[in-house]
Amino acid sequence: MTMLFGAAFGLPAGAVDLGAPLHPAYAGDPLHVDPPLLHTGSVLPGDMQPVPCAQATRDLTPELSLAEAVDIALCANPTVQAAWADIKQQASAVGVAKAAYLPSVQGSVSGLSDHTWYPDGGGTNSMDQGIKAHATLVWRLLDFGGREAKLAASQHLLAAAVATHDATLQATMASVIQAYFDAETAEAALVARQQEASIAASTLDTAQRKKAEGKGSENDVLQAQTRVAYARLGVSRAMGSLVKAKAVVAYALGAPPGTTLTLTALAPPKTGELSRSLAEWLEVAQQHHPSIAAAREQVAAAQDHAREVRSQALPTLDFKASVYENGRPSQTLGQSREAVVGVTLNVPLFDGFSRSYKVQGADAAVEERAAELHKAELRVGLDVVEAYSDATAALKNLDASDALLKSASASLDSAQRKYQKSSSEDVLDILNSQKALADAQEERIRCLSEWHSASLRIMAAAGQLGIAELDQ
Repeated sequence: MTMLFGAAFGLPAGAVDLGAPLHPAYAGDPLHVDPPLLHTGSVLPGDMQPVPCAQATRDLTPELSLAEAVDIALCANPTVQAAWADIKQQASAVGVAKAAYLPSVQGSVSGLSDHTWYPDGGGTNSMDQGIKAHATLVWRLLDFGGREAKLAASQHLLAAAVATHDATLQATMASVIQAYFDAETAEAALVARQQEASIAASTLDTAQRKKAEGKGSENDVLQAQTRVAYARLGVSRAMGSLVKAKAVVAYALGAPPGTTLTLTALAPPKTGELSRSLAEWLEVAQQHHPSIAAAREQVAAAQDHAREVRSQALPTLDFKASVYENGRPSQTLGQSREAVVGVTLNVPLFDGFSRSYKVQGADAAVEERAAELHKAELRVGLDVVEAYSDATAALKNLDASDALLKSASASLDSAQRKYQKSSSEDVLDILNSQKALADAQEERIRCLSEWHSASLRIMAAAGQLGIAELDQ
């Protein structure tokens, strides 16, 4: 059989190694269609190294920073994994399109036994045994742009898959960031509620001491007890919110149920203005957001597909060469060898108008992809506007919440000193001051979390968020 292939295609003896696997699945990437990121890994905007997925199996019991949480989530998220698999699938489609430029070779080998006999004795019985083989090479020489359009469309779809993967990373990072900050906010709220309960318990002790000394009333003690009970209820609710928020983070990380997480405390906010104006962020998003890039590649792919459909109405030219040993497949077994070489011109004449409808459908697909591109541009722009507005408001609210917290703390200190020293001071003043401080602490925590979250969501909305930004 090796000699047969060599004789058919002009190869020297021994040039075909039949011991090597011939199935394309074992050929690796001979046409070099895999994008580099399949071998190097994804690199986020502003980062120098790919996402370190080896950390996906790390121990989660130590303190977990936001950057570490994002690393693990990106590697564990099934949507990211599906987008990665889509890149491989589209790379294979590019390989198929490139393979159309190469010849295809088919061969077969049959072992036959031909036994003929005549029961009435009218002829001579015979039996022939042998091997029949044939090989055929088909090579398309000319197709007026059909293969070129299909290859270009597949390359655009591969670029779209890569961009979609990047967009999926950005969306996953944004959701993990929000879950992480929600958990940090819940943890800070729990600390504030515990402080409130401690202050309420201290006030109750003071009220009971003053009553025992004859300087206070039973009503003061009862009101202080009510405040303690209310504060303890707040602690219980804050604890429940924290458990729920951490469970959401653990789920995003792909951690098993019941995993205990310790998150890094909220860092002090950076004061000042936002790094870019809204117009600048919108310009960055329109030029570099992966969702928009993917939609543009989809438009280009649809245009190339329409070009491919139109080329199907044009002629094609094929070269064909075949070699047969001991007869053709449809012939009886015999000692012979045959070689056939030819060129075929295929001219499509009439197909019942189906090609016209295919062209209309392809043109409609281009219009649909163009509309989806416009939709993606509007959606990304809206996300940037909302994130920028939230960050601007959160930045302004930081100073106001800080002033509110300082004022409430000073008010409580003053009320506590007056109540401890005065026998006529009403406990309601200190209780109201405690509530005002608790509300101020809650507002400060909320504003701090909103600023951290919104400032990062701007970069995610513009498609420019990377691990380096989280580390800073």
